[in-house]
Amino acid sequence: MRVATYNTELQRKGPGLLLRDIVRGEDAQINATLEVIAKANADILVLQGFDYDLTGAALGAYVEALSARGIDYPHRFAERPNTGMPTGLDMDGNGRLGEPRDAQGYGQFSGQGGIAILSRHPIVIEEVQDFSALLWRDMPGALLPETEDGPFPSEAAQAIQRLPTTAHWVVPIDLPEAGRLSLMTFHASPPVFDGPEDRNGRRNHDEIVFWQQYLDGIFGPAPEEQFILLGDFNQDRRDGEGRKEAIRGILNDARLQDPRPQSDGSALVSGDPFDTVDWDDPIPGNLRVDYVLPSRDWRVLDAGVLWPDPNSPFGQTVALASRHRLVWVDLTR
Repeated sequence: MRVATYNTELQRKGPGLLLRDIVRGEDAQINATLEVIAKANADILVLQGFDYDLTGAALGAYVEALSARGIDYPHRFAERPNTGMPTGLDMDGNGRLGEPRDAQGYGQFSGQGGIAILSRHPIVIEEVQDFSALLWRDMPGALLPETEDGPFPSEAAQAIQRLPTTAHWVVPIDLPEAGRLSLMTFHASPPVFDGPEDRNGRRNHDEIVFWQQYLDGIFGPAPEEQFILLGDFNQDRRDGEGRKEAIRGILNDARLQDPRPQSDGSALVSGDPFDTVDWDDPIPGNLRVDYVLPSRDWRVLDAGVLWPDPNSPFGQTVALASRHRLVWVDLTR
């Protein structure tokens, strides 16, 4: 079974625009992401940076476009993310209202840059655990931002601020021979674009720590086997900005294993084969921020980052598709 995560960066600047571009079939970036996904040929794929709409029209059109390339995903899941969800309050402390940073998660409109799951195996939708509405302040040990004036940006803002920037889901998937898989996925806030209060850095930290608390049973029953934590963590254990304790803690958690996927393309570009995103140099630079971390009871057969030689034809397609690279892991029991 191949499981993959891929930040497609297909978010558009307004609702309905992604659907329009998919249906037209002429958008170079969309077509490049389709080629990347077809090449990976994963059995279960989690997408980030994919605009959500209530009827799932954009995701349905995208699945049809994949099917035309011989890649079929009969099962899919997407719910409304926190991105772009209005709050009516000043959530970033700049004194203005109604801006993208005043939403529950950064977004120019509700649903921008959401998450979607595509699967060849049945998704048990009625048993999905959705923690997207969890208030940040309700998380044990929350690193809520403060200044000398008190809670940042205000007590009222912290009273409604959700922890997940995009979503935190536990999605059950029925495998034909191995039974129930628990897919734990999220897309964390980047630990930048804030001030000395470190609001985004603290939130990124807590979004990652949530998963250890979840496995500890703090938020209700949690799986003890056959789970996979994957997504865009927006954090590198060594390089870049942010608080490193959380990512190091999750990578060292005895309940998980890190296959350490790598690529020739990243090694050629930066000298580090483990990077998963090609951001501008020198800041933030190339980093490892996308992960697939299986529970210890899985046997890892292979793993990799889909990042070929950037000078090859497919390498150019990969670069056109997204700054992020698709990360995959092959598993068996």
